[in-house]
Amino acid sequence: MLLTTKEIFSKCYGQYAVPAVNVFFMEEIHGLFAAAQEAKAPFIVQTTPFARDYANAHMLLAMIQAAAKIYPQTVYAVHLDHGYEAHIWDAIESGGYTSVMIDASHDDLEKNIGRTKAVVEKAHAKNISVEAELGVLAGVEDDLTVDAAHSFYTNPKDVETFVNETGCDSLAIAVGTSHGAYKFSGGQGLQLQILKEIQERLPGFPLVLHGGSNVNGEVVQRINAAGGKLKTDAKGVQEDELKKAIALGICKVNIATDTRLLWTMVNREFFRDRADEFAPTTPGKIFMETYRVFMLKKFELMGAAGKAGQFGI
Repeated sequence: MLLTTKEIFSKCYGQYAVPAVNVFFMEEIHGLFAAAQEAKAPFIVQTTPFARDYANAHMLLAMIQAAAKIYPQTVYAVHLDHGYEAHIWDAIESGGYTSVMIDASHDDLEKNIGRTKAVVEKAHAKNISVEAELGVLAGVEDDLTVDAAHSFYTNPKDVETFVNETGCDSLAIAVGTSHGAYKFSGGQGLQLQILKEIQERLPGFPLVLHGGSNVNGEVVQRINAAGGKLKTDAKGVQEDELKKAIALGICKVNIATDTRLLWTMVNREFFRDRADEFAPTTPGKIFMETYRVFMLKKFELMGAAGKAGQFGI
């Protein structure tokens, strides 16, 4: 069942969150849909402009649509993550997406409002939900890089004006997370007091947590033991913090780094231990299974497992 994110968020607010997972290739899409069907959990499959350039938007959407046929007992939305206008107009006109994100967070407030409002008008005309962003996250994701000096938390005083003037359907906020593998290097964690004030100003309005990966230390250690050279002094969003954030209005949690780390772990260990192998399908099967198990745990953690029944599945 293909839905808009607005339809999904109407059921989950304050009760559970929906994983929004970036995908690049077939094995990820298989693992994601297989886990969601098994868990009976709603989810959001995301493509970034970088992923669309890498695989081609037609290829990505065709794989997602094929997965929906292979795993028919699924409830999901298809979302364009971190889009600029050129990507967004194409996604709206070409079809296949039920949600888009306009990332004008680097602009001043008035310009952000103007750009977001223009996207909302076009997207809503096609029954497509719109996610906007206030505040800037540091870190690296695909071809997007923001250093810490240019990142800043969302100002709760701006959120009401922004949402009312733009008409957006959900709001991504900056409350301490960052993109990439090196989150929370200083150990500060989520700024839950900022999130609480935002919720108080926007009661019932869906909020989005970007940079929501956990960055499992064991996975990083296994990568390094198999020849990797990742830093070990950072961690991601911890389970207890995530549960508190869901209660404060977080409906959508973006996940990208964790799945990349899984891919790296599986492939490094495979070729370390089976140096005679060269068929890509063998580690691919291991990765799909590892991914499936990982997502089952995420659905449970966020409280989404079993919730597909709310949508008639």
